[in-house]
Amino acid sequence: MSPDRLAREVRHAWMTYQHARYPRLIELLPTLVTRVHRAHLRDPAAVVEAYRVTAALLVKLGEGSLAWLAADRAVSAADDDRVLLACAAIQLGQVLPASARAKSVMLAAAHQLGPDDAKRSPGELSLRGSLLVQAALIAARAGDDRVVAELLDEAAGLAARVGDGHDHYRTAFGPAAVELGRVAAAVELGDGPQAIRWHEEVIGRDGWRWLPVEHRAAHLIDVARAYLQTNDPTNAARVLLRADRIAPAEIRHRPAARDVVAQVVRDPDAPPTIHRLAVALGIG
Repeated sequence: MSPDRLAREVRHAWMTYQHARYPRLIELLPTLVTRVHRAHLRDPAAVVEAYRVTAALLVKLGEGSLAWLAADRAVSAADDDRVLLACAAIQLGQVLPASARAKSVMLAAAHQLGPDDAKRSPGELSLRGSLLVQAALIAARAGDDRVVAELLDEAAGLAARVGDGHDHYRTAFGPAAVELGRVAAAVELGDGPQAIRWHEEVIGRDGWRWLPVEHRAAHLIDVARAYLQTNDPTNAARVLLRADRIAPAEIRHRPAARDVVAQVVRDPDAPPTIHRLAVALGIG
């Protein structure tokens, strides 16, 4: 297979992921991974990107061990290329457990891109910012709210230079993505009211509409968790149903999303609409 055709297949896999067509991507990936293996010496970037999208999908499907393996292979394929290493580290950050060491791995990958100066390309700024967001989410899972704020503020400064509506290195990084990171971090820290305030602000901006479907639907699941933290099952149900409308596979094929639906339906004040979705999902 020619490098151009292989690159097109990798791009198609990423687009399938970003449109949250997970069952279709499950069908595509075995053949794609086989093909990129054969092209490893000629096109290591294709190998990294194929394993990145594989890891991203496996995280969605709740297959943590396999996701770790895919992310690790992406890192190995990157060799000493600092940009490819940063790309692979983004997916690695999704599977690392919350720890100071995991946060350090993200920050080290960000710093390997070089100093933060005017010479950095939008792509490199996007990678650096995405790694800072990942580090912030790891810190949030560890309960370190001070570090979370510092890292997200630094990421916001980079995002302002990149702008919204871009997807450098499949990061969708920009001001809107950082604000979604703030929401996710607030949820991890148990601050549902603050998460909801930030959510209401970001969805009114143009940047929200430019984010990939997968990213928006995943965010709405985080917001449902925030509403549950504020004892508001009605609005939790509302955002879950909205996620189901824009990206059904995000709700129907993602175990974490199904768990949130199950939490909502157990609330005696949950609206009938969420019960119908739970029945469709086979959740009792």
